[in-house]
Amino acid sequence: MQGASSQALLFSQHLHEAPGHFKRGRACSGIRVCVPQASVQDSRPIPSSPGGSPSPEPLYPDARRGELRWRLCSQRGLELQPGTGCGLLSGPLSLLPCPLQPSMCDIQRGSGKAKEPGVGGRFRASWYERFVQPCLVELLGSALFIFIGCLSVIENGPDTGVLQPALAHGLALGLVIATLGNISGGHFNPAVSLAAMLIGGLNVTMLLPYWISQLCGGMIGAALAKAVSPQERFWNASGAAFVTVQEDEQVGRALGAEIVFTTLLALAVCMGAINEKTRGPLAPFSIGFSVTVDILAGGAVSGACMNPARAFGPAVVASYWKFHWIYWLGPLLAGLLVGLLIRLFIGDGKTRLILKGR
Repeated sequence: MQGASSQALLFSQHLHEAPGHFKRGRACSGIRVCVPQASVQDSRPIPSSPGGSPSPEPLYPDARRGELRWRLCSQRGLELQPGTGCGLLSGPLSLLPCPLQPSMCDIQRGSGKAKEPGVGGRFRASWYERFVQPCLVELLGSALFIFIGCLSVIENGPDTGVLQPALAHGLALGLVIATLGNISGGHFNPAVSLAAMLIGGLNVTMLLPYWISQLCGGMIGAALAKAVSPQERFWNASGAAFVTVQEDEQVGRALGAEIVFTTLLALAVCMGAINEKTRGPLAPFSIGFSVTVDILAGGAVSGACMNPARAFGPAVVASYWKFHWIYWLGPLLAGLLVGLLIRLFIGDGKTRLILKGR
């Protein structure tokens, strides 16, 4: 390969001296050209000097197994790299024939990285991290959040009122989002997952697995809260199920409150963590604070659930289903409303469907 290296250096020099033979790409795009078998000769001879005569010899006499890859970058000039990738170059060099083999041309555009064939572990890991791991994280985060929330209600004393549950729910949610959010998105709430799916933050095929994971996490968290609580306290608090609504006259107010409270929470998630124009590193804390504010403001109106999984887990464990539907309908309507608001009016240019402008 020593002869090939010398030919490569010579060819690089020629390209520097004759910039008209090719068109440079963007600085970091990593444009590559595939140069195949040793018998291939360039159809446009390259001079040995700026004014010299064409070279009649084959361009790469010592290239043995197929291809040599050229990587063009305007900041580094041209360098020859042996490898298996093949790409495109706008100019005369793109006329060189290149045997396209799917296993040898699996390249991420612009990254300069080629996937080596036959390495199945990377593909298995990618499938696990894309589909299985997020669901496991949603289950774990929902279980931890609902365990803390239920326990704060069960152990709440008369002197603290709604302050203890409000702080416990808000701090717990912010903590699990900050810890696990980069893996799954940090939803831990079916209504939030619905809003995220509507604005493009969650693949539609993952919505149902997320919901199942969150509901299972809710049951696990509520069961753990029951296991560590004294029986008397547990049943006095109805297992931390939502018992605020007791009369039919309260239903309308409770449903409206759940819609408004969940709208604030879903907006904090979608605009603070998903929307490119407004997202930032403080999203976990703003999401947790939105839960705290909602519970402080409306705990006596509806219980400020904002989360079907938070209502479902304790309802299963304590077998308390009275007016349970409010805590499904209200949050899911709010998730739908937030998705429409962002898609139509307040989302960034990539998310908004109308009034994009120019």
